[in-house]
Amino acid sequence: MNSNQVYLYMAWIVSITAMLGSLYFSEIRGFIPCELCWYQRILMYPLTLILGIGTFQNDLSVKKIALPMAIIGWCISFYHYMLQKVPGLAELKPCVNGVPCTTEYINWFGFVTIPFLALTAFTIIIYLMIYIKPVKQTQN
Repeated sequence: MNSNQVYLYMAWIVSITAMLGSLYFSEIRGFIPCELCWYQRILMYPLTLILGIGTFQNDLSVKKIALPMAIIGWCISFYHYMLQKVPGLAELKPCVNGVPCTTEYINWFGFVTIPFLALTAFTIIIYLMIYIKPVKQTQN
């Protein structure tokens, strides 16, 4: 197993962990996802499938799909985390329906919230995708 395969496998494990974590918080703990949580899920859940297929087929081309999705998810997670942690920022986009995006169901160590966990997962996936290097084709 080469380093590219390891990076792809690790990214897949991170995406599975993030997906199962979000399902744990909503389905077992009963936390209702806010609008921005749904957007993050919309990007993370398919990553689990895409990275899984890439891992088992040893297809490094999934990087072309996974990296942009992870970057977009990272931006949404970062914005969501800032809404929770920066006073006054939440007033720019007040949530109209459902759970407010500023709700902190968890706050471990004073800074670890659910958007922070998603931000961390997207960050790790981005780094792992960046480390995947193209394989040079040999000519026969």
